[in-house]
Amino acid sequence: MENFDAIIIGGGSAGLAAAVALGRSRRSVLVIDTNRPRNVRASHAHNILGQEGINPQHLLERGRNEAEHYGARTIVEQAEKLSGSVKDGFTVETGNSKYSASRIVLATGLVDNLAEIPGLAEAWGISAIHCAYCHGWEVRDQAIAILGIGPMSTHQALLFAQLSGRVIFINHQPGSLAAENRATLEKLEVPIVESRVTNLRVDGGGQLEGIELSNGELLEAQTVVVASRMNANAGLYQQLGGTLQEHPLGTFIQVSDMGATGIPGVYAAGNIANLGAMVMAAAASGTVAGAALNAELALANINSKSHTTHA
Repeated sequence: MENFDAIIIGGGSAGLAAAVALGRSRRSVLVIDTNRPRNVRASHAHNILGQEGINPQHLLERGRNEAEHYGARTIVEQAEKLSGSVKDGFTVETGNSKYSASRIVLATGLVDNLAEIPGLAEAWGISAIHCAYCHGWEVRDQAIAILGIGPMSTHQALLFAQLSGRVIFINHQPGSLAAENRATLEKLEVPIVESRVTNLRVDGGGQLEGIELSNGELLEAQTVVVASRMNANAGLYQQLGGTLQEHPLGTFIQVSDMGATGIPGVYAAGNIANLGAMVMAAAASGTVAGAALNAELALANINSKSHTTHA
């Protein structure tokens, strides 16, 4: 069984940034990734300084090349089991192999659980979006429908109303809109439609063609904005006995400022620990976690030598 200083599970921006930081410190690193990123349907990534609008797959390819340049090994496999402890070491099992490591970085991101509305999954990431900072400029001045389904819906209307004068708010749960949120929408001069969405008409390329409502009306819109329920992809963490923290928008792993989880020797970075982290923020958290892990290993090595000397 091959042994590494660190195994990083997840090869997105957070995981690869951690791999670069560790590789540059001459640590042996294995990155295990399924190559199924959350933004797989997106053709451009934004708010990345110096790389604005880059294709997300190209960005990850560059990141893998950089990590491998510093000695990290990357493999495309599914990490299925995680066991062990900081005292005895950790073991990661894939469908084909077993690997061991002194430390673990979890960078497996999150899962977007979508409302059960026909057509939404087909449009997701193309004409059904959730983030004004990730997609807002590209849909400026379009006819935009905000789907009111949760605590962030009014906030989404606030942000998208700045980008287009043709924004409407569909209250998918008629009668449930809080007075404060209704007042905000009225100040924004965003019309409110009190009706459930029964179907999104979407063409074969994921482009929205219309929104069917339970009152029989068909609304024309080019983009629908809808929040997902964002849950950390943290099954491996739970296998070690870790518990998730609840958030109004989903679940996440609680970490320290340096990325340490509640389980000694296990770090977490990116969306698994921060539901709202965009690409650069996720990468930054990976760098921080990698640096903290390296310092921890260096200190452990000194302590080990000290014990040996005294013995």
